Amino acid sequence: MRNFIKNFANDESGATAIEYGLIAALMAVAIIACLTAFGPQMKAAFTGIGETMEGSSGKDITEG
Repeated sequence: MRNFIKNFANDESGATAIEYGLIAALMAVAIIACLTAFGPQMKAAFTGIGETMEGSSGKDITEG
């Protein structure tokens, strides 16, 4: 039984996959937090860009 516990404690197979999973989860949380925090400012910026593009062409870009 001691050998089993010792071997189990020293077994590192799968550790890399778990680490990559944790990193991916942390990155997803960070991206969601940034989009939540800066979402309204980004929407306003892209709306302004779209309005500028509409005004420069002389017609609505959605008309085709």
